[in-house]
Amino acid sequence: MIYKNITEAIFLRRTNRFSAFVCLEEKEIQVHVKNTGRCRELLQEGARVFLEPADNPLRKTKYSLISVCKRNLLVNMDSQAPNQVAAEAIAAGRIPEIGRVSLLRREVVFGNSRFDLYFEHENRRGFIEVKGVTLEEEGICKFPDAPTTRGRKHILELMEAVKAGYEAYVLFVIQMAGTKIFYPHWERDKAFSEALCKGAEAGVKILAYDCKVERDSLTLNKKIFVSLEPPQ
Repeated sequence: MIYKNITEAIFLRRTNRFSAFVCLEEKEIQVHVKNTGRCRELLQEGARVFLEPADNPLRKTKYSLISVCKRNLLVNMDSQAPNQVAAEAIAAGRIPEIGRVSLLRREVVFGNSRFDLYFEHENRRGFIEVKGVTLEEEGICKFPDAPTTRGRKHILELMEAVKAGYEAYVLFVIQMAGTKIFYPHWERDKAFSEALCKGAEAGVKILAYDCKVERDSLTLNKKIFVSLEPPQ
């Protein structure tokens, strides 16, 4: 995934889920935040951030915040990016657990849910729900950073898809490099974490991949070990 005309700025403060103020070329400006999660450990005053100009010249905010430096780690914060990155990797056959696909579609409905990706290849067919991960501490990544009833609903629906003969995957796209392990965030959302465990027992495959993050690109990188047990 490629971004265009990226500009560096300094983060000042977040005003709500969708907007923040940054210092760009010694001026304070309002920008759109492309992630409605808490991201408190990322959006710290004084942090270096990277901005993408808006396509729409009439938009109130002229830039969108897409990534932030956390210590020496560059973290992509664009909540729309994981689906694009996952689709590119799957189409190129770079996720061995999913393998080759001859058909790949986005936003396909099954039951009462709309899943991020649907694929077919020969006699195989399946659904993939993609979750972006930005919460990291000392190489340990967790999801979610806030309770998600929608995420739990997706897992339960994927279990029904398995019963109906489909393959089903939850793909956690970790929007940074250098991570060691992924856990569901038991402390923040026990219901989601329990559902993820039940899904795995029912045949839903749980995958996590980190990303190579640059100021103007995001690429799926390597598989990360997944532990569904609460971390000690």
